[in-house]
Amino acid sequence: MPNNDSRPIKLLFVCSKNKWRSLTAEKILDGVNGYDVRSAGTEKDARIKVTAGHVGWADMIFVMEKKHRRRLEAKFGDRLAGREVICLNIPDNYKFMDPALIDLLLEKLSSHITIPS
Repeated sequence: MPNNDSRPIKLLFVCSKNKWRSLTAEKILDGVNGYDVRSAGTEKDARIKVTAGHVGWADMIFVMEKKHRRRLEAKFGDRLAGREVICLNIPDNYKFMDPALIDLLLEKLSSHITIPS
């Protein structure tokens, strides 16, 4: 998705506890030109718990599993109107910065955003 203005595209990554999957996604895209990146979790004990502010801030929201989309819709349904919520279908089988997780994230994200080589 090309960005025609000078403002970075704001990407929000969401998983359950914001410790492994969404945090890895944030770290690998942090500092990539054209993107502003944050991550959060849906569980009450998440490292950073997703808020209405996160949802309102984001241009695109990536969830790791369908349950995360359902939780966002249940809690922030009205704020999600007009926002793109994309499920990456990445199971909770990986640790933080696992090379297999990084490869999978880059592969799945490449059909939604431009990832520099």
